[in-house]
Amino acid sequence: QTRSLLGVFEEDAAAISNYINQLFQAMHRIYDAQNELSAATHLTSKLLKEYEKQRFPLGGDDEVMTSTLQQFAKVIDELSSCHAVLSTQLADAMMFPITQFKERDLKGRELDQILFFINSSNHDAAITRYSRLSKRRENEKIKAEVTEDVYTSRKKQHQTMMHYFCALNTLQYKKKISLLEPLLGYMQAQISFFKMGSENLTEQLEEFLTNIGTSVQNVRREMDCEVENMQQTIEDLEVASDPLYLPDPDPTKFPAHRNLTRKAGYLNARNKTGLVSSSWERQFYFTQGGNLMSQARGDVAGGLVMDIDNCSVMAVDCEDRRYCFQITSFDGKKSSILQAESKKDYEEWICTINNISKQIYLSENPEEIAARVNQSALEAVTPSPSFQQRHESMRPTVQSRPPAARTSSTGSLGSDSAALSALSLDSLVAPDTPIQFDIISPVSEDLPGQAKSSGQSGRRTNPFGESGGSKPETEDSILHQLFIVRFLGSMEVKSDESPDVVYETMRQILAARAIHNVFRMTESHLLVTCDCLKLIDPQTQVTRLRFPLPNVVLYATHQENKRLFGFVLRTSGGRVESRQTSICYIFESNNEGEKICDSVGLAKQIAFHAELDRKASEKQKEIDRVKEKQQKELNKQKQIEKDLEEQSRLIAASSRSNQSSAEGQFVVLSSSQSEDSDLGEDGKKKRESEA
Repeated sequence: QTRSLLGVFEEDAAAISNYINQLFQAMHRIYDAQNELSAATHLTSKLLKEYEKQRFPLGGDDEVMTSTLQQFAKVIDELSSCHAVLSTQLADAMMFPITQFKERDLKGRELDQILFFINSSNHDAAITRYSRLSKRRENEKIKAEVTEDVYTSRKKQHQTMMHYFCALNTLQYKKKISLLEPLLGYMQAQISFFKMGSENLTEQLEEFLTNIGTSVQNVRREMDCEVENMQQTIEDLEVASDPLYLPDPDPTKFPAHRNLTRKAGYLNARNKTGLVSSSWERQFYFTQGGNLMSQARGDVAGGLVMDIDNCSVMAVDCEDRRYCFQITSFDGKKSSILQAESKKDYEEWICTINNISKQIYLSENPEEIAARVNQSALEAVTPSPSFQQRHESMRPTVQSRPPAARTSSTGSLGSDSAALSALSLDSLVAPDTPIQFDIISPVSEDLPGQAKSSGQSGRRTNPFGESGGSKPETEDSILHQLFIVRFLGSMEVKSDESPDVVYETMRQILAARAIHNVFRMTESHLLVTCDCLKLIDPQTQVTRLRFPLPNVVLYATHQENKRLFGFVLRTSGGRVESRQTSICYIFESNNEGEKICDSVGLAKQIAFHAELDRKASEKQKEIDRVKEKQQKELNKQKQIEKDLEEQSRLIAASSRSNQSSAEGQFVVLSSSQSEDSDLGEDGKKKRESEA
């Protein structure tokens, strides 16, 4: 029964403690608010008094305003004094009683409860040890210790229990006192404050409040009218913006803006998480001058992603996602793959980055200049749209080309030709010439055996030399330079004797790409050797195209954009026999156009000097062969003379040893000698040789 009754008292005490804590927080908020009000009122009065010390540039000395504010400061100062008195009364009459009850009585009861439970647990443990004493073996010392422990714990439990029960009974009376005293003090403080306030408030203040109330009503009516107008505007905007809610709006109704030099919006960025795995993160991207910035959700400011001055941007196929494009920095060391939300954003981002890459944003009217550039692109050549039309247009009639001594055709940007200076652009590139955007050249389509004759198409190639059973053609070359390029397009040209051909081809290919929204570019490795130029697949190391170096007759970089370069390849044959065709190939590099042209020029010089050395070596070998043949003839003649002299000595010796021979033989010998004397020296030698 005692423990059951104790549980009821403890539950009641816990409810009182919870309620008093809430009431204490509410009263403390009143006290804090009153203190803050008193401090704010005093600060307002102080600032009004300091108005006359201010020196406003446009205010001047306004004595009326100063005196009015001083009067307000006086009234507010009196109110501040009233608030300070109220704060003091609330602290003494309201906060002090409830704080004392909370800190002393409630916390004291909780401490007594903890001590009661501890002593009860100790008493239970002592009783348990006492119950375990054995009845057979009795150790007086242990029994005395256990008995003493039970006595001590039982005594402590009883004393603690009595103090705890007393505190619970007393709490029922203190609860009423602690609730009434703070409320009584609060009401008395408020009555005192209102009495002091009534002495300061007059009828003039009531009239002022009436005027203020009228002004508030007027402002409310204006606000209601403005809210009605804004609601109508919202409805109109919702109707007009309904098509924009689609993730990919109709491009015919909302065409892409190609003249932008600033762009902002959400993009998905690809982040590599492993060798073959990647993840996509959606962030807010925006352009700032020549920089591409990104800002994650929750960040205060954006961070630099890449410097897009002189960068390159192209459309890419990335996994199974649409509208992906890749941005590569000018030095090629950094690239980023991004995904737009719609086709419109996709095209606008690519056009904007292209405009920024050309540094159009630095001009005074960047959008006007971008529009002019795009307009000039629209007025440029339009390529044949279908593959069949491209093939049909590649069957030209036979044209007799007048023989002319071509000047330095291997020169780059600085080489000029006086024979082509007066020609028009149509004489360089025909207006209806088809443009090839893929990596397969038109010549290889006309000549299927060209790739086979080169012996390199479809074959894996190590750009730095390879080992194996068959030695590659470029292994003995002393020049190996590798560049990263992107194929823009190729087309047949009429002339290959001036860099203007390359410039005009660049203009027409770039214009055709802009008109037909061709943003995709094939990235390859361009290997420059002393024998040929090779386009190698960077992934599989397979040679895509091979250009013999002697057939590269012209090469040049763009006059302004040094990342663009091209070369003219002269080939024999085609659809018409005994006709030479010239194809101009245009590429984009990572700001290395001049380096590539210098490398090609160096390769041609090395090849030229190697050819001169080869011819000189062949000529020297021919001279050595002639000298060797003459030396052999001379040695043969000397050998013959030596044999004749030896035979003469043998004949003379035989004559002396055979003097006693027959007379018939002497007569024959004499007749022979006489004949020899008649024939001369040459005849004599001939006769001796016959003998």
